[in-house]
Amino acid sequence: MSAPFRFPRFFVTSPSPCPYLPGKVERKVFTELSGPHAAELNDALGRIGFRRSQGVAYRPSCADCQACVSVRVVADDFVPSASHRKLMRRQGDLHVSACKPWSTGEQFDLLQRYLGARHPGGGMAQMDEIDYADMVEHTPVNSHVIEYREPAADGGPGRLIGACLTDQQAEFVRHYIRTGGNASEAAIAAGYSRESAGQRGWELRQKPHVQEAINRELRKSFTDLATIAIDQARMMLLDSKTPASARVDLIKAVCDRAGLGAPKTADAPTGERALSELTLAELESMALQVAARKAEGRPN
Repeated sequence: MSAPFRFPRFFVTSPSPCPYLPGKVERKVFTELSGPHAAELNDALGRIGFRRSQGVAYRPSCADCQACVSVRVVADDFVPSASHRKLMRRQGDLHVSACKPWSTGEQFDLLQRYLGARHPGGGMAQMDEIDYADMVEHTPVNSHVIEYREPAADGGPGRLIGACLTDQQAEFVRHYIRTGGNASEAAIAAGYSRESAGQRGWELRQKPHVQEAINRELRKSFTDLATIAIDQARMMLLDSKTPASARVDLIKAVCDRAGLGAPKTADAPTGERALSELTLAELESMALQVAARKAEGRPN
């Protein structure tokens, strides 16, 4: 059974000068991403505008400003503008690859040039290579660095012109469970276009970490359903209106599943009978004895 989920504790930073808008003050709300449910928490917070930095999820919480807006693009509904199409044609020869979250000197040099041009006085301007490595490599969730490179004449890696640290969220897995295992529909719901959903859904389903996540969610769902089933069975057993035959069958099924039945083989010791041979009173007595042993901490 999975560990119980604890509602996270949220904190608010002290006001500080906004790095984007002159004369404005920024404030952030944040929480720690740790423990076995870090990925699920990061995924849920990401859907309501939070971003991640190492083991912390945060979002703006400014008192008098709402200028920063978190945007999620639904790929199937996105219609590129004329400017977008022009840029896609111009940059159509770029090589894009998803890399493991390992920092490189090439990435850090690119970041330094970007910060110097766009955020020379920002909070990240003083970041060194160790700080950058911590930002990329210290992650409690499944992350990738997406690299964008110019084509090289010799066929090798071209010049790095862009990089993006991105977390792989559980949208596909969540919708895969919801649709009863339809990989194409899950891919569409997760944001892939209808044209590529079939292929992308199949590819995602083959990845070991995606299969592990699906199995984990299925076990969680079965555990939740089993808890409901046990509660319903308890109510039926305690309800005097439940027919005696139904109560007998239910008790037999529960005891069999729990391994509490007497041996049913021909070699069974004298005096022991199969569950099917016990009366309702005998089955109820057995259940009460098992409950008493558990209450006293004794083995069955």
